[in-house]
Amino acid sequence: MTDYTPGFGNHVSTEAVPGALPIGRNSPQRPAFGLYAEQLSGTAFTAPRHENRRSWLYRMRPTAEHPPYTRYEGAPRFAPGTVEGPLPPNRLRWDPIANTAHGTDWLDSLTTMLANRDPADLEGVAIHLYAANKDMQDRVFMDADGELLFVPQFGRLAIFTELGRLDLAPGQIALIPRGVRFRITLPDTQARGYVCENHGALFRLPDLGPIGANGLANPRDFETPHAWFEDRDTPTQVVQKYLGHLWTTQLDHSPLDVVAWHGNLAPWRYDLSRFNTIGTVSFDHPDPSIFTLLTSPSDVPGRANADFVLFPPRWMVAEDTFRPPWFHRNVMSEAMGLITGAYDAKAEGFQPGGLSLHNLMAGHGPDLASWQGASHAALKPHKIDGTMAFMLESCWPYRPTRFAQDHAQLDYDAVWKDFPKALLP
Repeated sequence: MTDYTPGFGNHVSTEAVPGALPIGRNSPQRPAFGLYAEQLSGTAFTAPRHENRRSWLYRMRPTAEHPPYTRYEGAPRFAPGTVEGPLPPNRLRWDPIANTAHGTDWLDSLTTMLANRDPADLEGVAIHLYAANKDMQDRVFMDADGELLFVPQFGRLAIFTELGRLDLAPGQIALIPRGVRFRITLPDTQARGYVCENHGALFRLPDLGPIGANGLANPRDFETPHAWFEDRDTPTQVVQKYLGHLWTTQLDHSPLDVVAWHGNLAPWRYDLSRFNTIGTVSFDHPDPSIFTLLTSPSDVPGRANADFVLFPPRWMVAEDTFRPPWFHRNVMSEAMGLITGAYDAKAEGFQPGGLSLHNLMAGHGPDLASWQGASHAALKPHKIDGTMAFMLESCWPYRPTRFAQDHAQLDYDAVWKDFPKALLP
């Protein structure tokens, strides 16, 4: 059972051992119990105060104590780089990845599908899939390239981090900040899902503009875990993603030994059923930006490095309107995943656990069956239920990995085949 503090980006103070947290200063000459004070910065020291994210950790050994890193040879489908050369502007879609071999933990099951930009640019995103059937044992992972947004599709995850434990189930999401070490166990013995890796500005809640002070994802519904630690003097492998490659080193103890911490850079989880969906009550399908749950801005106002957009159950009441998403071409590039149910613009072929990509200016929209159904549907109030889809939209076009290129559905273009020609008077 994990305790959480509600709120998004709050300053939290928490200690697993009473008296471990210093009062009135961050780095006392002698921290309690001989703990080591360490600052973890998610933004530059000089970032504006309202964007500055950092936490102070009080741990049993300093992170600086470790041998040199060497290349990690596991996780063969994780961070392999993307396909080089000219990229055709084709739409792509994938079935869920096949089950991994027995005895594969979350880390070694990671399969990178899409990425854009170089992590060293501190911009861009990547999308990975996982399908694990074994707990991570005596090893932890850390991503120096970006923060990780977990979207489970099947099976629960227990995520043990330096700053606390997160219990996560399908229908929830969780974020692990850049640089925080963690290991994952599987309460259901198997788990499958998505990981969105953000190399750019930290995810934040979008401005609400004319919507007002409430709506979409409300800050009080995010949950930050309380301090938790393990005191284990057993060999522990640390695997780190750094500048697009994997590296490893060995410690003689678990680094999940933070006894107390305070600050506003911390893991969190969020229940997707609490998303306050807003849509039209008159006519026309609104732009999908109305469903934005999190945003990572770029240097250009209004053009996101990444938007995490949610399509949850919702009522459709628009009059004289084609209700599914319309046909569309976009300067933004759209990668979509499906957590459960069916997506209202695709009648077939898009399975839970699957993925699709509509890159820069690729024409897309409802498939023929969805278009026919919606064009002739009686426009009475209708609830889209039993579904949960998401989109990771980026201003940078995605490039697939070789694995993704070789495993894309061969007939995706056919969903837009045989639309009848308009009949002019």
